[in-house]
Amino acid sequence: MSQQRVDARTDLEEVFRGNYPRVVAVAARVLGSRDQAEDVAQEVFLSFSRSSVPADEAGGWLTVAATHTALNLLRSGRRRSAREELAGDGPTVVPDVADLVITRDERSSVRAALARLPHKQAAALVLRHSGLSYAEVAAALDLSPGSVGTTVRRAESVLLKELNRHASPE
Repeated sequence: MSQQRVDARTDLEEVFRGNYPRVVAVAARVLGSRDQAEDVAQEVFLSFSRSSVPADEAGGWLTVAATHTALNLLRSGRRRSAREELAGDGPTVVPDVADLVITRDERSSVRAALARLPHKQAAALVLRHSGLSYAEVAAALDLSPGSVGTTVRRAESVLLKELNRHASPE
């Protein structure tokens, strides 16, 4: 038997198959782009493959890693150049242009406001709205389960303030 990689995880395929959709969904919720979410998933699973995280803890670890990686990407500003490149490739006729523009602007505003939140608040908000329980969010972010609700409510409040502060007056 030849040794290709001694450190390869034997559980990677099973963990990947069981968790890929959720990892992509969490990242897509933050980034608003399935393509970028899949890039985040690739990065997260690569990190997992190098980790010693037990397979039975993989789901939570991967979800948190996807959240942090997506938030970091969002904050980095690298999305701007990707959006500008894609803008020239879009369809020239859209059935309801006004609704499309408003929806894109609103999503962009929410993502920009999310990027301005303290990291732990943003992560708690994303994880909770991605379907994790209070206990799972608490474990993922090293919070007490009782403080998750408060952290999420504060994050929502700060997010609303950020949205209102940066709203265009019309």
